[in-house]
Amino acid sequence: MSKDQKDDLLKFIRPFGDEIVELVLWLREFVWDLYPQTNELIYDNYNAIAFGWSLTEKVGHTFCSIAIGRSSKNVHFGFYWGSEISDPEKILIGKGNQYRYILVKSKNDFPKSYIEKLLKEAYINSLLKVKDPTQIINGQTITKSISSVKRTRKQ
Repeated sequence: MSKDQKDDLLKFIRPFGDEIVELVLWLREFVWDLYPQTNELIYDNYNAIAFGWSLTEKVGHTFCSIAIGRSSKNVHFGFYWGSEISDPEKILIGKGNQYRYILVKSKNDFPKSYIEKLLKEAYINSLLKVKDPTQIINGQTITKSISSVKRTRKQ
């Protein structure tokens, strides 16, 4: 099962420090436990580490993601098509055409129940975007890009 395939991800997030690694892995487990049939897509970009869950191997079918800013070290829990899902409590940040997110500072401030509801809607919305059902794959971790900029853990 892909939940156990985290070597690449760990390599990319270790430079952010133990606190962030622990938080990010906890968020990752939260999503994997709810959607084990989906796929994790990992992007080690020059300005952030981002990984999200998709029904296919395409970023356009991603329904949620976690990102860590390279310089800010902010942890985002976001929705790739967040502008298309309801947010009755208006907690999602973002004014762009697509992405919405919350900043996660700790496990205690993460609104699990509310996010579970948004995840359900985001998953269905993403599923509707898959025009060719043969593209759907299950339970894989796929590293999509690795930045040439390397990070090192600051002591």
